[in-house]
Amino acid sequence: MAGLLAVLPLALAPPVAAQDAYPARAVRVVVPFAAGGGADLVARALSQRLSEQTGRQFVVDNRPGGAANIGTEVVAQAPADGYTLLVTGPSHIINAHLFRRLPFDPLKGFTPISLLTSAPYVLVADPALPLRNLGDLLAMARSRPGALSYGSAGNGTAGHLAMELIRAAAGIDMVHVPYRGSPAVLTDLMGGRIAVAFDNVLSSAPGIAAGRLRALAVSGDRRAPALPDVPTVAEAGLPGFDVKVWQGALFPAGVDPAIVTQLAAEMHKAMQAPELQARLQTLGVAPIGSDAPTFVRFLEAENTRWGEAVRRSGAQLD
Repeated sequence: MAGLLAVLPLALAPPVAAQDAYPARAVRVVVPFAAGGGADLVARALSQRLSEQTGRQFVVDNRPGGAANIGTEVVAQAPADGYTLLVTGPSHIINAHLFRRLPFDPLKGFTPISLLTSAPYVLVADPALPLRNLGDLLAMARSRPGALSYGSAGNGTAGHLAMELIRAAAGIDMVHVPYRGSPAVLTDLMGGRIAVAFDNVLSSAPGIAAGRLRALAVSGDRRAPALPDVPTVAEAGLPGFDVKVWQGALFPAGVDPAIVTQLAAEMHKAMQAPELQARLQTLGVAPIGSDAPTFVRFLEAENTRWGEAVRRSGAQLD
C-alpha cells in the first residue's frame, strides 16, 4: 500500500519542458498474456492510436506465462526511462497476495500511468438447472451445502476469487473446480458438469444468446450494455458487490513524473477517440483513460478487495 501511495505526488507533478519531446523513439508495450486475449486486444488498439497521436511507434510485446509474472518481471527490470510499459489487469494485484515469492514487488516495483478499460463479469449457469437468478442459486446452495460446483480458469484467477466473495457474502458452501483457461470452463458448464461460473461478457454472450448458458447476474456496479436485462449482483441481493475485469498501464518504478503525466494525457486522449471507443465497445469493455492519481486510488481499492478474497479462498502459489 505504501508503494502505491508513494507514486501519488509524482503523478501529480506538472510536466516540464525537458519532456516536451517525449517519446523520442519507439515505446515497448509489454502484455504478460498471449495474443488474442483481453489485455492484448486493448493494448493493440491503444498502441495503434498512440502511434498515430505521437508519431512514434508503440509496439506490443507479448510475454505470456507464469500467471502473468514473466512479462511483468520484464517490465519491473526494464530501465526507468519511459520506453517500456506494462498493460495488465487484475492478476497484477491478485498475484501480490497469491504468490509466496515473486522476483518483483507488484506494488512498489511499478508506477501507475492510467486505468484504461473496465468491464463486469457475468455469472452464468447450466440452463438445465432450475436457476433463473442469483437468488435461486443462493437458495439452492443453502439447501444443499457442498453439492453445487463452480468453475474458474484456475486457482487464484479473478473468476475464482469473485465467487469466493459471493460465498463469503452469502454464507454458502460450494465446491471450486479449477480449469486451465476459460474455454474449458464454458465447455463443461454447457455440458452440465459444473453449475455456475464467472466469465467475461464477450466470451459468454454467444452461449447466452443460443440458450446454452443462463446469465444470472453481472458483477459490476451497473448493468452491462450487452446484457441490459441481467441485474447486477448488488441488485440481485448482495449490496455493495462490485467486481470488474480491468486493464491498466504501468511503468517500472522510478520513471520521471513528467513522462507519467504526459503519457497519461495521451492515453486519455486516445480513449476519447470515437473510433477507439467503438472498437473497444465491440470487445465488451468501457474505455476510461484515467489520470495517474485516479489509477493509484483504484489500485489501492483493488489491493484491499483481492487481498481479502485470496485470504478467504486460502489459495497460495509458489
